[in-house]
Amino acid sequence: MAHVAETDHMGGLQQGSRTILDHYQQQVRTRRIYTVISIVVFLIVLGASLDFANSANSGKFFERLPYLFDFMKHFVPDSPLEIFRAMFDLPSPYADGSIKYDYVSDRVYITDSFYIPNFFYQLAITINVAIVSTILGASGAFVLCFFASTNLVGAGATRWVVRRIMEILRAFPEIVIAGLLAAILSIGPISAIIAVSIHTIGALGKLFFEVVENADMKPDEGLRASGASWLERVRFAILPQVMPNFVSYTLLRLEINVRASTIIGAVGGGGIGEVFSLAIGRDHAAKTYAIIILLLITVVCVDQFSAWLRRRMIGKQSFEFGRGAA
Repeated sequence: MAHVAETDHMGGLQQGSRTILDHYQQQVRTRRIYTVISIVVFLIVLGASLDFANSANSGKFFERLPYLFDFMKHFVPDSPLEIFRAMFDLPSPYADGSIKYDYVSDRVYITDSFYIPNFFYQLAITINVAIVSTILGASGAFVLCFFASTNLVGAGATRWVVRRIMEILRAFPEIVIAGLLAAILSIGPISAIIAVSIHTIGALGKLFFEVVENADMKPDEGLRASGASWLERVRFAILPQVMPNFVSYTLLRLEINVRASTIIGAVGGGGIGEVFSLAIGRDHAAKTYAIIILLLITVVCVDQFSAWLRRRMIGKQSFEFGRGAA
């Protein structure tokens, strides 16, 4: 009898395993069908888009595809050293009186004999715009995030209004806001700072209040029981938990704002983006490649410095999660 019961038990387990296997295989088949359908829909949309582009371009889109990289092929400086001369505002042996080879006149003199190369000066403006915008945006997001957190203000009108304000602030890209402000305030770094700051408040505000909502509320409950005010509960119960994440997100946003400030320069925001737009528009190859090299170096340096600073401020253990298991 015991043997028969054990056999029945094993048969039940096998039947259950087969049921699970059949269900899994059915899910795999369903997922494959959905994947095929998605690829077919994507290809149809892509084909329709290409056809529209071809018709909108007088039927020359596909005809001109082989010549896509002709611009880069012919957009080369007279000498590789011209890139170096353009970068540091050195005299060019190809000087012919035109602004294309007149690098010396772009120098920014600090004293009668000491100067800063123009591209480095414009790059400093771009970085300053990013830093100031990040400070202003992070400050605004810091103030608003606590009023947008359900665990601090509830689900009432205050939270709803603050969250809608953040959504409006981050709804438009920085370049759109900068273009509007350039028409109102004239071109220059001020418009870029305001545009990037507005978008930063909305973007960081969302990240900040999500961090606050995930904070442990037990310290808050203890302070509330002892009669602490709302500000005291935020200061002593919430801030110590969320500040490391606030710092990390702010530094990450600084990296993004350096890139955004460069792009905004092309629409009149000043800085390296503006001179890059002028250089490529005037067919100044040496200046264009010099700016590209400077931008690449700057982005890498900012990324590495930001990562190093986050490790120093937050701790290496926060970046080593899961390495032991790996």
